[in-house]
Amino acid sequence: MHSFVRTALVTSAAFIAVPALAAGLPADDQQISAAGTGATAPEQEILVTARRRQETSQEVPLAISVVGGDHIDNTGSFNVGRLTQLTPSVTFYSSNPRNSAANIRGLGAPFGLTNDGIEQGVGIYVDDVYYSRAASSTFDFLDVAQIEVLRGPQGTLYGKNTTAGAINIATRQPTFDFEGRAEVTVGNLGFKQAKAAVSGPLSDRLAARIALSSTSRRGTIFNVTSGNWINEQDNLGLRAQLLLRATDTLDITLAGDYSAQNPECCGTVYVRTGSTQRPLARQYAALAAAQNFTVVSTNAFDRLTDIDANLNAGNKIGGASLRIKWDLGAGEFTSVTAWRFWDWKPENDRDFTGLPIVTKSQNPSQQNQYTQEFRYSQSGDQLDFVLGAFAYHQRIDTQGTEQHGPASSRWNINPTNALAGDPAVLNGLTALNTQYLINTSAALFGQASWKVTDALSIQPGVRLNYDKKKGFYDRKVFDGLGNPVLLGQSGAVKAAQLAIFAPQSYAPEGSDWNFSYDLTLSYELAADVLAYATYAKTFKSFGINQNGVPNDTTGVPALAAQTILPESLNHYEAGIKAQFWNRKATFNLSIFRTDITDYQAQVTNGSLGLVRGYLANAQQVRSQGIEVDFSLRPSDRFNVYVNGAYNDAKYRKFVDAPCPPELSGGGSGAVIGAPGVPGTNSPANCDISGQRLPGVSEWTFSYGAEYNVPAKFLGQDGQVYLGFDGNYRSSFSSNPSPSAYTWVDGYSLNNFRLGFRTDAGFDIFGWVRNAFDVQFFEALNVPGGNTGLITGQPGDPRTFGATIKATF
Repeated sequence: MHSFVRTALVTSAAFIAVPALAAGLPADDQQISAAGTGATAPEQEILVTARRRQETSQEVPLAISVVGGDHIDNTGSFNVGRLTQLTPSVTFYSSNPRNSAANIRGLGAPFGLTNDGIEQGVGIYVDDVYYSRAASSTFDFLDVAQIEVLRGPQGTLYGKNTTAGAINIATRQPTFDFEGRAEVTVGNLGFKQAKAAVSGPLSDRLAARIALSSTSRRGTIFNVTSGNWINEQDNLGLRAQLLLRATDTLDITLAGDYSAQNPECCGTVYVRTGSTQRPLARQYAALAAAQNFTVVSTNAFDRLTDIDANLNAGNKIGGASLRIKWDLGAGEFTSVTAWRFWDWKPENDRDFTGLPIVTKSQNPSQQNQYTQEFRYSQSGDQLDFVLGAFAYHQRIDTQGTEQHGPASSRWNINPTNALAGDPAVLNGLTALNTQYLINTSAALFGQASWKVTDALSIQPGVRLNYDKKKGFYDRKVFDGLGNPVLLGQSGAVKAAQLAIFAPQSYAPEGSDWNFSYDLTLSYELAADVLAYATYAKTFKSFGINQNGVPNDTTGVPALAAQTILPESLNHYEAGIKAQFWNRKATFNLSIFRTDITDYQAQVTNGSLGLVRGYLANAQQVRSQGIEVDFSLRPSDRFNVYVNGAYNDAKYRKFVDAPCPPELSGGGSGAVIGAPGVPGTNSPANCDISGQRLPGVSEWTFSYGAEYNVPAKFLGQDGQVYLGFDGNYRSSFSSNPSPSAYTWVDGYSLNNFRLGFRTDAGFDIFGWVRNAFDVQFFEALNVPGGNTGLITGQPGDPRTFGATIKATF
């Protein structure tokens, strides 16, 4: 009765007939049962709680995509990264679980290495609980009922301020009728996945649900150095819930979850080299030749690497929550109390080569967060409203180690310097860093919807937010003999060591208030045709540089860079939602523009050391575009959908951005060579105004169809079905400052499935993903040092397998 997000309201003849009203997805997603002979009655609607009250998705004046649990399972979209193939406006970047970011319409978090000192612009919520770390998005979905993707600012309805959108994940809840489900999948590359869930009563007032998930798969890159396949999948998840129906109007749900990953991950392959502004003797070809190093393969899709440092992406995440829902008659009161933890134990090869340049790169982190949210919602004939309060506290502790090896001297010291030939100068040079972040915020928020007439509604919303952040960063440096390396020490050896790692210590802190508001007007043009327009003024809180800041010319930390300004957003959107042909067809259209002042961007200082990236403000950014969702189900036997988005996301003004690699690596003078032509000098920064934001494709599409016919198999009546789904994205930049070397070509991925299912919940199907074995990159990387080396993460090759599942 009080579940966070509902699956479709269907008749007793549940079937895939219900159109995915918000996202244009096949209706098998939305059903209580994935099989049957049901109808397409107008009363069959997809129910959501995007506005913290239950209503049909077509009534919500908001761009929203809805993906059901069955569609997630059938398409193999078992985490947020895979979810992006179903929702065109969502992009996902991940070089490892910590360095992951989910963006909507190109906005959310800076592209590149994660900095804990800033907020996510896209909020991830699971059963009303805010997940502050994007690492949670790399885990398998566990017993998911439905996912809502809300596009645009959502701060006036959600506990944590989300300036780009929200991803609401609702799990299946405990039931007072016994039920269960089980699923087993096997495939090539040693893919094995098992899921199971069981739910039922413990007494008249107490129900329980427990769900398990396990995924493993061989890696897709072979490391000739270790003899292992790397970039594996190795996930284990557990979720348990207890529901106490204390009275007919009071539900109390206690939930706990735990997930673990322990893959040998995450490595890259050689892609290419490009000329930089460094002297030729200090570019990749000459540096590699000087140490008789030859890359194992110059064809990235041989999927071979020779990286020589240890790899690990040990990742544990979990927590507990207590949710109280109290029906007060006139309205409903909700309280959500939660604690979450994240334990991250990484190991990386930070030089991206088979040479012992950086032999150790580890930054383990331990994080705890506590949240408390209170909400009161009420619905009436003329007025609906939600009022809420939210409190958040987070602490992050990180201990970092980075160590150089015997190849570092020749790689990093100018070859004209005699020290370049002495491996002992940098061998064993070690930086140890200690850092913590304490992040506290509180907010009051609310939104109302006033039905001026039967057709016209006015929806204002407000949010008052307070943020306080306190950080600490301390880096100590030691030579290969364990002696401290200090600023101001004299001698050529110390100068060479300080050029790699400089001691640094600072303690950024700050606090700020901001006020956000929005206004939406909606008008029902005709039955099942809704038009709406929205304006929102919102903020992303100020940030602190938590991973170190650049040093000035004397080696002193540039403390002016330790904090960055909050983002200020003006958001405009208009849309129309329509159903026709007796609700067998759905067409939704939205047009949007977001203008951001002081956009929080990730930049780099070109070092191989610990300060791999820091935060700065780009003066102005704009994201604008159009999104279309269409679905059609002319009969019980066939359905089709197409979703598309055009996104023009650019730096409108960023005059002091980091330069792309082709313009980096020289001196500090003003004279530079032409792009791709070696020079002796390069600018300290570049004007990239008008350039596209990283990770953003101008055009993205998702599409699919399914056809079924009645059949009998093993004496059981059911359906044979053929399903198809795919997605396309055009080229995108894979570097914070667009570079000729890091554009990822556009690609299309297409998947097929063929199976048999019964009314009783039995389903068996074979599947193939990336059916045409398209060779594509998820991302291209520019390793530190400006040598011209470009590495990459190849996407999955063709995979195939079979799934069998049952519900009972």
